[in-house]
Amino acid sequence: MGRAQAQPERIVVLYGGVGAEREVSLQSGPALAKALEAHFCVETVLLEAAVLPNGLDLRTALVFPALHGSFGEDGTLQALLETAGVAYCGSGAEASRLCMAKDRTKVIAGDLGIATPGAIHFEGGKNPLADAVIETLGSSLVVKPANQGSSVGLHFAENRSALGVALSQIHAGEWLVERRIRGRELTVGLLDGKAMGIVEVISKTGVYDYRAKYTSGDTEYRSPASLEANIASEIKAAAEALFEACACRDFARIDFLLEEGKPYFLEVNTLPGLTASSLLPKSAASEGLDFERLALALVRGGCERYATGRIGGEES
Repeated sequence: MGRAQAQPERIVVLYGGVGAEREVSLQSGPALAKALEAHFCVETVLLEAAVLPNGLDLRTALVFPALHGSFGEDGTLQALLETAGVAYCGSGAEASRLCMAKDRTKVIAGDLGIATPGAIHFEGGKNPLADAVIETLGSSLVVKPANQGSSVGLHFAENRSALGVALSQIHAGEWLVERRIRGRELTVGLLDGKAMGIVEVISKTGVYDYRAKYTSGDTEYRSPASLEANIASEIKAAAEALFEACACRDFARIDFLLEEGKPYFLEVNTLPGLTASSLLPKSAASEGLDFERLALALVRGGCERYATGRIGGEES
């Protein structure tokens, strides 16, 4: 059933949250709200717990969940919004859960014929033996959570001793050990499933971890990345195929590594950062889309769902 009005009374930007990426969200939420204020009545709500805010009628609003990682990006918040009959921006609950599980998206990439780094998935407390990992993947490795973003919990190991130390510190959660790809770090933003400009990320330390992402001056960005036309086309086609196969909607950012002319898929970010140094705005800017116009594009799909009463892909 359609709603009485085409436009939402207001846009509510939820930010903060309880996950490891809260600090990023504290920047993303206000930045997005400011960009939208020229066109909408905007309200920001700081979340301090993994629940919907009390005393706030979200059914007359369009929600933008500007949260990253646990609770905000893993499908939990999306499922709560869908149950409450609230229209929101970004991918639905199931797609959000899927894309946060790096082991699952690697399988989808493989089914699409898109290369990914060789990896072993394991549950903390059931850690593989370092010797067995090295025998399978080699000695240059990356150890990372299978369900976090912003390079939280990232470890690099170049020998058995370093790998053993990294594994010994893991006691819970879902994890991946991947073969380390030594190449160019690339990312591409998508709007409504269409790839925008490819951004190259060059860290001064050679490691694009949490510090490099969010410490000004630690990283250089080249946008659009200088790539041969066939490689750029391959990366964009892979990103668009992954967006569709994972049932994403509205927007996303997909990361790759390029080694000896071959792109390797890393992960899908359904709620990428929207800070001054974030990559989705850089990808859009390389296509001539400034931050305010990008913000309007990010909420376009949500506004359409609000107008037609579609919540989480279902009619309400």
